[in-house]
Amino acid sequence: MKTVILAGGMGTRLQEETVVRPKPMVEIGGKPILWHIMKHYAHHGFQEFFVGLGYKGEFIKRYFLDCYTLDGSLSINLANGTLDSYGKSREPWLVHLMDTGVSTNTGGRLKAMESCLSDGTFLLTYGDGVSNVDLSKLVEFHRSHGRIATVSAVRPPARFGGLIFDGDLVSRFTEKPQAGEGWINGGFMCLEPEIFEYLDDAQTSLESHALERLAAAGQLAAYRHEGFWQCMDTIRDKTYLEQLWASDLAEWKVWTEDCDGGHVINFNNSRRKAA
Repeated sequence: MKTVILAGGMGTRLQEETVVRPKPMVEIGGKPILWHIMKHYAHHGFQEFFVGLGYKGEFIKRYFLDCYTLDGSLSINLANGTLDSYGKSREPWLVHLMDTGVSTNTGGRLKAMESCLSDGTFLLTYGDGVSNVDLSKLVEFHRSHGRIATVSAVRPPARFGGLIFDGDLVSRFTEKPQAGEGWINGGFMCLEPEIFEYLDDAQTSLESHALERLAAAGQLAAYRHEGFWQCMDTIRDKTYLEQLWASDLAEWKVWTEDCDGGHVINFNNSRRKAA
């Protein structure tokens, strides 16, 4: 099953980072948040990605090119132009980097990829949020109700520390309490190709145009996720995610690391073969 990641927004609320790179390239623990998202999907067996590029999309293209050619140790034969790379961790992913326009809206980005996604159910999320949502159960739930779209409903963490009182004294302080009421769209959607009938042009919003219309038509379901979810909208969010990663408390890290052998890249004819 194909996975779409919307990664073209300007990230204006995170300008401390996004003035020089797109938000999906902002790093958590030395890796772009986009990588964290893709590792989550790959853990559940979803390894073909369509990344909708826009603002500073060349940074994302360069990242994946460099991942393939520069990761790990290198031995270069200057006589014949071959590069032997080894000791690297290779992801078994197929990544399609799709130019969808700098100023395109979320629905427009998806619409631009219609020809690649019209052959069956697909997954979609945003390039700035991590979660430990069980994607396999999400797909199972989606298939059980037969609607066009399923969104993952999450309870967002509160922005500020919570206080529980005993008279004038604070009996309990919680730094990041889960919001006690209200659900929001956390991304991590499962969609049918019929979604494209609800997308008009480049300025269509996936949320306020397509999802609202689907809800009105009884074609939008919600998979309730009670576990971890966190977006990265501000520098405060980034710092929080960094702290979780550094403290080995990153609940979205559901995968284990692997490392395998090297491969040879022949720059003379662009062929690649296993070492």
